[in-house]
Amino acid sequence: MELIFATHNPNKLKEVQQMMPKSIKLLSLEDVQLFDEIPETAATIKENAILKTDYIKARFDMPVFADDTGLIVPALDGNPGVRSARYAGEHKDSEDNMDLLLKNLTGDKDRSAYFLTVISLFMDGQQFIFEGRCNGMILHQRQGEKGFGYDPIFQPDGYQKSFAQMDMNQKSIISHRGKALKKLISHLNGIKIV
Repeated sequence: MELIFATHNPNKLKEVQQMMPKSIKLLSLEDVQLFDEIPETAATIKENAILKTDYIKARFDMPVFADDTGLIVPALDGNPGVRSARYAGEHKDSEDNMDLLLKNLTGDKDRSAYFLTVISLFMDGQQFIFEGRCNGMILHQRQGEKGFGYDPIFQPDGYQKSFAQMDMNQKSIISHRGKALKKLISHLNGIKIV
């Protein structure tokens, strides 16, 4: 079965491909020759995931899923949240985003945080939603070279290292995206693949 994953992000694609069963062929937006920048203008993470899925399903007659992820920091009123990828501006630079977040958390602020991923799947004329959450804290400085986004400054609860210090297998077991993907894969496995 072929399934479009609505992403241009090669890191995210690699992370997701690693978890997918071999019976599912994942197609990126590049694979289907769609180079549009899909608008992410919704007010919530869930609505953004649905927005992306709707954008693709209007252009292709194939099953499609999209995800949206936000880093929620209660001490910063839930920011960066739905604007996580563009926290420091529209240019979407992870280094700038991390710099701004660390600056905004200077002092004695509560450093607890969590990642939330919402996956929207459109298949056989139906919409399905899967969520995953990972609780943790924001570190005082970057640690590790792996991963992407906020991974170098996020330490999941119960671990003494950042996401950027974990290999992909370990991260995918405990991460927000990993948890949401497991729910998606479980749903797909329940569907007869012809």
